[in-house]
Amino acid sequence: MSYSEEYILLAEKFNQEQESIILKSEKLKIYNLPFESFDYNILPGEDSYRCNYHNITFKSNPDVESSLKFENELLNVADSKIQENIHFKYSVFKNLKSSKSKKVIILFHGLNEKSWEKYLVWAKKLLELTGKSVVLFPLAFHMNRAPKIWSDPRLMKKICKERLKFFPNIVSASFANTAMSTRLQSHPQRFLWSGMQSYYDVIQLVTEIKDGNHPLIHQDASIDFFAYSIGAFLSQILIMTNPTNFFKDTKLFIFCGGPLLKKMSAVSKYILDSEANIALYSYFIEHLDKEMKRDERLTHYFSKLHPAGKYFRCMLDYHKMKKFREKRLKKLCKQIEVVTLKKDKVIPHYEVVNSLKGEDGKIPIKIRKIDFPYEYNHVIPFPISDKFQKEVNRSFEKVFRYAAKFLK
Repeated sequence: MSYSEEYILLAEKFNQEQESIILKSEKLKIYNLPFESFDYNILPGEDSYRCNYHNITFKSNPDVESSLKFENELLNVADSKIQENIHFKYSVFKNLKSSKSKKVIILFHGLNEKSWEKYLVWAKKLLELTGKSVVLFPLAFHMNRAPKIWSDPRLMKKICKERLKFFPNIVSASFANTAMSTRLQSHPQRFLWSGMQSYYDVIQLVTEIKDGNHPLIHQDASIDFFAYSIGAFLSQILIMTNPTNFFKDTKLFIFCGGPLLKKMSAVSKYILDSEANIALYSYFIEHLDKEMKRDERLTHYFSKLHPAGKYFRCMLDYHKMKKFREKRLKKLCKQIEVVTLKKDKVIPHYEVVNSLKGEDGKIPIKIRKIDFPYEYNHVIPFPISDKFQKEVNRSFEKVFRYAAKFLK
């Protein structure tokens, strides 16, 4: 089957409301497993916060402050109270005849993604080429972890029009990015706290596996990552931090990702509009020191007491914590491999090189830049098109054979 044919087949069959889906012709079974996030109370929306790891209670709560003139009641809700983000399902792709998996790849998606459709073919191909089971794990407030109303085209178009009245010079505003753009512009710190929740959720999942409590994955299973776009940002922090020594041997294959936050260009009708991007840049790049002075909880989580926060901070700006970041990347160089795309404007190749190769360009992380013989972009690297079906097939095979060779 061609890429397009497999895409359509899997999209039609995939349904996370079902406990499992068997595709006998593909020798594949997809399991949909329930998950309850234990660390949702790190999110904005709580009356007070406590770090149980260090027995500290934080008195102030600047997370609830916003100076925006435009906010929408459908979007400006308490993050920690959103049930879809706490209780959700994740999917596992397995061979039909296999028992508990002893080799696993966790696949992380991109920013502002609402559907698993394009990743179903990716997961199937990784399973076929490596023999490893593939876990599709959603980041906080993405995919099936967000209220469905945030993806309602009619409602989001209406909110987008309202937003344009307040910000007439906005670039790349669309119904597809209105929900995330409005929420991040209002409270850019959401990017950190939802990222931290995602980080702790992955640790929770891996702990379940290592404790022998996972129904499909063996407790001694090897765990690798395939990460796309912003999913690479999370996976880099996971292997940099290596909590409980979980990821000491983990391999990370990055596709269209890898740079520091400052070096990403997320303005796109599919990802973020310009106002949200400016708010993120202002908060995390220009004014972070000032924000830390007024927010004791932020300071605490960015300190050495929380390695995940410290590594998050070192991945923000090229000139900040450079020695600390590059020392860690040098130690991890054999565990990371990257493929970038020549025409990717969201994650430019040269920014990935500058971020991962170090100041002297000598950190030996393998980074391949490739190009495809058809029109593509960061969000749609493999378009569903009869016109370029052969070219898309070859390009898809090329990328995923690189991935499989490294992850196998």
